[in-house]
Amino acid sequence: MNKQKRIQIFERLRAANPEPTTELVSNSPFELLISVMLSAQATDVSVNKATAKLFPKANTPQTILALGVDQLKSYIKTIGLYNTKAGNIIKTCRMLIDHHQSQVPEDRHALEALPGVGRKTANVILNTAFRHPTMAVDTHIFRIANRIGLAPGKNVLEVEKNLLKQVPKQFLLDAHHWLILHGRYTCVARKPRCQGCLIADLCEYSDKT
Repeated sequence: MNKQKRIQIFERLRAANPEPTTELVSNSPFELLISVMLSAQATDVSVNKATAKLFPKANTPQTILALGVDQLKSYIKTIGLYNTKAGNIIKTCRMLIDHHQSQVPEDRHALEALPGVGRKTANVILNTAFRHPTMAVDTHIFRIANRIGLAPGKNVLEVEKNLLKQVPKQFLLDAHHWLILHGRYTCVARKPRCQGCLIADLCEYSDKT
């Protein structure tokens, strides 16, 4: 895909959604961190339902730690892998208190050192909470980058690096959100909705519907 096509793609996505953001509901970097940790293999809708009950009761490392793992589980038991996630969240809260003055660190290595936080989660936090021009590659972005020819890659890290190179700099800050939303609602996995797609004429997917 040439540079001009990439610019046009993001111009259209920006025109349709000038200020994109995550669909996870949060009011602080810490709330976002917890929401993203919960969202692995779960929908944003299910996470928002759980955190709507959790955050009014506990939304800091100290208050969640005070809940304890069993009480935390009672708030998040509707979410997949909730046992593992509860354990990681409690450990993460302890680390934030002990090593980061109860603040979410604005640093990739420090974020990835937290239990249950991988590269994708760290990128979401850096981009959404701290406005770093990073690219968190989830299943939607991986699919789109390869399907439409935007930044093909054999694995998540390769796609991430290619996107950072190929996405025009003026769009990089918000590209993560545009691509996720496009993959979630238009360029879906089984049968992409090409007829209603903003960028169908620019897309290089060979099996358009």
